[in-house]
Amino acid sequence: MAITLVLGGARSGKSAFAQKQAEQAAAKTGRPSLMIATAEPFDDEMRDRIDRHRDERGEAWRTLEAPLNLAAAVRDLTAEDVAVVDCLTLWLSNQMLADHDLPAAIDDLSDAFAACPATVWVVSNEVGWSLVPENALGRRFRDEAGRLNQRVAAVADAACLIVAGMRLDLHRP
Repeated sequence: MAITLVLGGARSGKSAFAQKQAEQAAAKTGRPSLMIATAEPFDDEMRDRIDRHRDERGEAWRTLEAPLNLAAAVRDLTAEDVAVVDCLTLWLSNQMLADHDLPAAIDDLSDAFAACPATVWVVSNEVGWSLVPENALGRRFRDEAGRLNQRVAAVADAACLIVAGMRLDLHRP
């Protein structure tokens, strides 16, 4: 098992980094990489974005859509699987929009990652360095994203921050 949390801002290169790492690991196994995608195509722009990302990954990737039930998708992984979860903050916003019990969902997901036998890169946005959102929902999302990232980091084997396409390995204090 190897869970790596990959944090970064928008367009920082975090997804590309995670995908490259997964492709290299999967090449050693001869199995395709698995993208566990959390985005939902609520509008045309998002549908186009999802299609473009799928096309860019190509035939070497399988895709599993898990916009809400990410913990179950992680539990279904085997020791032979190499996967990328992209991304936790989209999953979080899906949970919030569905008015799910966030503490329970985060506990469930954290437990799933802790028990996961696969090699997984988990992509998440670092939103805490931005401006303080002007509305209550935005501030709640920022706070919940920070808590979610901390919970996943606590069970991950490694974590890194991607800034301008460059990696900085993170270490526990």
